[in-house]
Amino acid sequence: MAVFTIDPRRARILSVIACTATALACGTNYGYSAWGPSFASRLRLSATDSNLIGTMGNLGMYAFGIPSGMMVDAKGPRWGVALGIILFAAGYYPIARAYEAGPGAYSVALICVFSFFSGAGSCSAFTASIKVAALNFPESRGTATAFPLAAFGLSAMLFAAIALLLPPGTYNFLILLATGTVVLPLISFPFLRTLPPHSYQHLPQHEQQVLHRTRSPESTSHHRPEEPGTPDHTHKLLPSSSIESHDSEAIPEPGDENSSLLSKSSTEDIRGPESSKYQQSDRNHESSHLDIRGFALLPHPEFWQLFCMLGLLTGIGLMTINNIGNDAQALWRSYDPSVPPSFIETRQAMHVSILSFCSFTGRLLSGIGSDLLVSKFDRSRFWCLFASALMFCVAQVLATTISNPNFLVLLTGSTGLAYGVLFGVYPTLVAHCFGVHGLSQNWGTMTLAPVISGNVFNLLYGRIYDAHSVRNDEGHMECLAGKSCYRSAYWITFGAAVLGVGCCLWSIWHEYKVHQVKKSKEDQRSDHERIA
Repeated sequence: MAVFTIDPRRARILSVIACTATALACGTNYGYSAWGPSFASRLRLSATDSNLIGTMGNLGMYAFGIPSGMMVDAKGPRWGVALGIILFAAGYYPIARAYEAGPGAYSVALICVFSFFSGAGSCSAFTASIKVAALNFPESRGTATAFPLAAFGLSAMLFAAIALLLPPGTYNFLILLATGTVVLPLISFPFLRTLPPHSYQHLPQHEQQVLHRTRSPESTSHHRPEEPGTPDHTHKLLPSSSIESHDSEAIPEPGDENSSLLSKSSTEDIRGPESSKYQQSDRNHESSHLDIRGFALLPHPEFWQLFCMLGLLTGIGLMTINNIGNDAQALWRSYDPSVPPSFIETRQAMHVSILSFCSFTGRLLSGIGSDLLVSKFDRSRFWCLFASALMFCVAQVLATTISNPNFLVLLTGSTGLAYGVLFGVYPTLVAHCFGVHGLSQNWGTMTLAPVISGNVFNLLYGRIYDAHSVRNDEGHMECLAGKSCYRSAYWITFGAAVLGVGCCLWSIWHEYKVHQVKKSKEDQRSDHERIA
């Protein structure tokens, strides 16, 4: 009897499209520079206050990852999208009202709460969309998640482009954000569903046997009881035919994924039982039984490795993303004081669009490219992180040297591309190392890392910018010193980017040594089997 009324593959493709549409609403926090400076100007806020509002949006987006991830893993992705819709409405609409009300109507603390809601809504809906894409395409997870990841990066550009068709003004842009972030997830909501593995389609017995050529029924039945950490309820909930087909998909052929840090190859699992010393690490990451989450992550050095690198590199990118509007304003005020504020606002929106488009490009290239690195070239996904860290180094140097605002696009483009490459590969690394079933919670745990670095670098930028600013006749804070307004902050982040390059190189070397040891043990075992 057929389980689905429509073709399962079409349903999976439709789910990825829905995930992509949802993600388009979730990256709007990266468009803060398009409305943040004019918002601060109208409400007469300092650069530190403006950065604090932007930082609270980032805090909501990253710190809310664990609770939203736990909910998505336990209740399903639609719960995460529903919560995201509510939080979007509770965030952007009050911010628009605060802008319309003018100075003093809303306190900075209250606006920070609204900003936090907008970030938390982004996190909740985006976490759900990534989980759906990862579960529905386990055989090409990097490519499947690349589309919602790329859409997340394109979100700010999309809303900036739509704003060009509407009457100009910051209030209208904020109303657009309040409306669009609710409508897009709402339309996608019915199609966000996780589908059972492909093998749940009924197949004749002889076709099921073809699917199991890489693993005989005898080895399957003998090996499963000896696999430590395998949850018994996994098999009790599924019919025997489904278990058989499910295992054939869960345990790929040798060479299917070569960038594992925590496990040995699936080839060793198939060859037969080993001593208990190696059985835990012999579980392949792509196996449906792998599920490391919560406090179980803490003993693994790979968790701390990924956690620290994500925090370091994300903080660098967030400082530019949140402050590119201030960079443009400082350079134009110094380069040509006669330019009107409307011209500067147009340039700020342009930089946000460039950031968004380059982030989209980086995410798409990194997500698909990381799959190719592993499957075609037998190389580590960490090379994508190395490329990201290297681009961040270049971006920081550009920020300290550019004095002509017409060349600021170089900083914007390199930062967006580096940030996109970073986030395009990271969820795949997390799913590969710790399992896909706890991906939402684990990704939420990982996104706690930017909370620290993002806050530090953003507030540092605000302090440095304010130290070079003066209050004009209208009572607004402005900096007229050009690149000197923020150059010190970028030298600090340059040092952090160099450290990130070093961490990536060490990770590549460490992974290479792990696989060399694994290969050596496989060779020794093969020799022993031939002798026996």
